[in-house]
Amino acid sequence: MEPVTLTTRRLVLRPFAAGDVEAVYQACQDPEIPRWTAVPSPYTRETAADFIGRICPDGWREDTLYNFGVFTVAEDALVGSIGLVRLQQLAPPQRQAELGYWTAADQRGRGYTKEAGREVCRWAFESLGVERIEWYAEAGNEGSRAVALGIGFVQEGTLRSRLVHEGTRRDCWVGSLLPSDWQLPSATPYLPAPK
Repeated sequence: MEPVTLTTRRLVLRPFAAGDVEAVYQACQDPEIPRWTAVPSPYTRETAADFIGRICPDGWREDTLYNFGVFTVAEDALVGSIGLVRLQQLAPPQRQAELGYWTAADQRGRGYTKEAGREVCRWAFESLGVERIEWYAEAGNEGSRAVALGIGFVQEGTLRSRLVHEGTRRDCWVGSLLPSDWQLPSATPYLPAPK
C-alpha cells in the first residue's frame, strides 16, 4: 500500500521522513515511553533511523503496519507516533487491527493523541475495511487508557500475563472499537451476545 497522509484541525499525520530522526530520538529519551510501550531501551539515533528508514516503509509496502508521525499543523512539531498493525489471521479474513501510540512528553495533556487516534481509526474503518480495532496497554497505564477511552474504545477486561516487558510477564488491559460504535457500516454483520 502507498503511504497516506491524514489531517485533522490541529494535526498532520504523515509517514515519517529521514528529517524526523532527531525529533523521534529526542522524544524517546523520555523514560515513560519505553516503560509503557515496546519502544527499545536504550533508544539510540540508530534505532530511530532504523524505525524511520526500514520498519515504517516495510510496513506500508507489506500492507501490515501503518505508522504515522503526528505533527502539529501550526509549528510542525512532533507530537508522537501512532500506528495500526493489521492482525493476520487464517482464512476467513478477520479484518482486525491493533492501535498503538506514544506521545512526546512536552505534547501530553492537549488531546492530540486522542485526535490522531480518532482519525486513524476512521481511516481504518472507511479505507481499509477494518471491522474491529483492538487496544492493549499494560495494566496501570492510565495515560494510554484515557486516550483509548477518549477515542471511543470499550475496555473489555484484563488479560493475565499477556505482555512481556523487560523479561517479565505482565497483565494488560484490552479494549475494542467497532464501526458500529460510530454508526459506520461493516461488511460482516455483528450479532452481540444477549444481555
